[in-house]
Amino acid sequence: MQHRTLGRTGRDVSVIGLGTWQLGADWGQVSEADARAVLDASRDAGVTFFDTADVYGDGRSESLIGGWLRDNPDAGVTVATKMGRRMDQLPENYVMSNFRAWTDRSRRNLGVDTLDLVQLHCPPTTVYASDETFDALDALVADGAIANYGVSVETVDQALTAIARPNVATVQIILNAFRLKPLDAVLPAAQEAGVGIIARVPLASGLLSGRYTHDTAFASDDHRSFNRHGEAFDQGETFSGVDYDEGVEAAREFSALAADAGLTPAVAALAWVAQLPGVSTVIPGARNVAQAESNAAAGSVPDLGEPFTASVRELYDRRFRAAIHSRW
Repeated sequence: MQHRTLGRTGRDVSVIGLGTWQLGADWGQVSEADARAVLDASRDAGVTFFDTADVYGDGRSESLIGGWLRDNPDAGVTVATKMGRRMDQLPENYVMSNFRAWTDRSRRNLGVDTLDLVQLHCPPTTVYASDETFDALDALVADGAIANYGVSVETVDQALTAIARPNVATVQIILNAFRLKPLDAVLPAAQEAGVGIIARVPLASGLLSGRYTHDTAFASDDHRSFNRHGEAFDQGETFSGVDYDEGVEAAREFSALAADAGLTPAVAALAWVAQLPGVSTVIPGARNVAQAESNAAAGSVPDLGEPFTASVRELYDRRFRAAIHSRW
């Protein structure tokens, strides 16, 4: 497993991390035993970065990780959580009193005195321009409640605004073979500023695994059923905002590229993102041990090379650029 420095945190983390939205909610049911098995398998495979949020299962994901940490005190895992989605998405809710309440709850759930990394969870755009917001986060660092802070964003413009903030340690952004806009400006700006990039939705909600067909059905409590058009939250979080049927066709083409490289589609998709200059870690989710182990394997894939990247860009330009590049 390759490792990188996680931006201004200074922490060493695996290039393949673990996203734990699946362990909380919105991806169908995952039992506690299965969730613990995913955490075990990920760490055994070399993963040292877990990403969660206070709203994943209303704290279930954090609590599962907290229990795992108590049983594995020497695991050496950095845990990032997120806050801000427990209330209406109004700028006036991003204030110190709420920050303290949210971080105190996350500390209890995770069983830690100091949170490794707290990220604002895709707040309203005006929040990124608020000095008071970042002054409050600085105060939480000074108090020892959190060690570092970052932001999770929906758009490139939000990312660039956050990167300009002097104490933002990381930016989490959607980045995969079907969402290339961050390559234009965000990755270079983050590199120059020393800000870590956490790449989320790296498999486009599973499309890039190559396993889905036009007739694939998802559970009613799976966001891939109820949020395809942004009914519950930002559409870009589900299948990266691309049309599902177009995504299925594009995934077939990507699978052929992966096969030419001697890789499964999922491993190729993760390895490609992890190898992009400026990316600190990639956080695919996993609902079972096999997925966790497959994901982690991407962290040791040799460099895929410029021809692979050129093919990915051509696929994106042909199938998706016109529809999504201007949106996020």
